[in-house]
Formats: sequence, C-alpha cells, structure tokens
Amino acid sequence: MSAAARFTVGRLVCWTLEGGLQRLDGGAMFGVVPKPLWERRIPADARNRIPLALRCLLVEHPDGLVLVDTGVGNKEDAKFKEIYGVENAGRTGPTALEDALAAAGHRASDVRWVINTHLHFDHAGGNTWRRDDGAVALAFPNAVYVVQRGELDFAVTPNERIRASYLTPNFAPVAAAGRFRLLDGEVEIVPGIRGLPTPGHVPFHQSVLVSDGGERACFLGDLAPTSAHLPAPWIMGYDVEPLVTLATKKTVLTRAAREEWEVVFEHDPGVARARIAVDEARGYSPEPVDAVRVA
Repeated sequence: MSAAARFTVGRLVCWTLEGGLQRLDGGAMFGVVPKPLWERRIPADARNRIPLALRCLLVEHPDGLVLVDTGVGNKEDAKFKEIYGVENAGRTGPTALEDALAAAGHRASDVRWVINTHLHFDHAGGNTWRRDDGAVALAFPNAVYVVQRGELDFAVTPNERIRASYLTPNFAPVAAAGRFRLLDGEVEIVPGIRGLPTPGHVPFHQSVLVSDGGERACFLGDLAPTSAHLPAPWIMGYDVEPLVTLATKKTVLTRAAREEWEVVFEHDPGVARARIAVDEARGYSPEPVDAVRVA
C-alpha cells in the first residue's frame, strides 16, 4: 500500500495520506446493525475489533498546502495504543502521517492550513506532537488550524459520554497559541475548499468539500467513516445524535450522487475514494475509484 496516493480535482492536486491504522470494536462501529451483516464487509479479529485506516487528505492549493485531519499523533502511551489497536509509528518522522507527507513531497512545516472535521483523538491527535524532551508542541508550526466554533466549545466541556474521545493536549495548545480559525456553519476556507457542516456523529462535525473546474471531492470524516457505512441506517454506536446522522447522510449522499462527487473515506481499510450510486432498491453504495489495502 502506498503511503500517499495522488488524484486531481480540476486543477488542484490532492493526495490521500495513509496515517496508520487503529482497531475498534466492530459492534460499536456499526451500532444496531447485526454482526452477521457488518462482518461480511469488514471482518473482525478475535477481540471483535475491525481494522480502520487513519487516512488524511492533502490539497496542494495556490494559497498553501491544506491538510484535512491529522490522525492519532505520537503523544499516547503503550496502554492507549494497545486498547485502540493503534499502529502509526513513523520511519522518517514522529508518525506515519509524516512519512505519507514525505511520500507526497512535503514536510509538516510546509502545511499552511489544517482543517479538523472534529476534535476526536483519531482525527486531531496529530495536531500536536510530543518532543523528545516531553513537551507538547504544534505539529504544523506554520499552519492555521480550522474547526467549527461549536466543536471546540463541545470539546472543552466534555461529559461522561464523550470524555474519552476529546483529549486536551490535541487542541488546547493550538488554542493557547491563538492558531485556531473558528468557523460558524458553512464557510469557504480558501477558494474552492469549504467546511460543510455534517452533524450527527457530534453536533458540530464538518466534512470538507473541494471544488475546482466543475469537479468535486468530499472528505466525509465520520459522517460515513467507511464505504460499509453508506447505507443510511448503518450508523456508529459512537454517534451522539444518530437520528441527525441519518438525516445528514441522506442529504449529503444524495447530493454527492447527483453532482457526481468523489468521496474520501477516512477510516475504510480497503477503499480510499469512491463515487456514490443510489437507487430505490439498493440505497447508497460505493463505486470505488481508488482501492487500497490496509493489513
């Protein structure tokens, strides 16, 4: 599997970056869907965990490199990595994400914009990194970090239901450095790249829509983390507002099919990008345009 795969949206050069792997409980990932159904699509291991990619999106934009989500990062200890099945060690940098950036011809210091779909540890953990001296620093020192304002508010006032997913070192140093740009709803971040509110997984989740020359690609984040989550009722047990997820998926995926978007799956171990097919009998289904293999 290539650490970085190139594709284009109009004139914009884009890359899917493979930032490693995690393994989460399959039942939690598919909520009320019975195991005999979901396991046909992503088989579980002996601990009922399924492999999930930690895929990020890089856009080579005239205003500077744009990185969408940052994986788990390097700050967590061995116990954390064992619980969540994290495999993201880097060969040339702190994590596999830096390796993937290098494969695309770039470095962390080249990134000018970091867009977080939301601030869960597997999406924003790489916002910061732990240096050899133990201090936590910004992983992308020259970047502006972008997130929905409501998501940051949600993250810093966690309750028992969400506490384990929001880890303060992933976002507090960014806020302390004054490096967040906070969005309110749908906003064009740089020309052709929009934060698209897609609530349900968390109330202020956003997907990222890239447009140029009549072509579009959408990084879905956790709206549909894998291609197996395209059927409307296949919703994660992790979602705090599953009925909102249901409505959002119908709206976004119908539009994606109608406007012939490519979609990028953040966590799918086998499909990085696809187009969406929809019909009355089958509902939503993927037509892969870039298959990968995550062991």
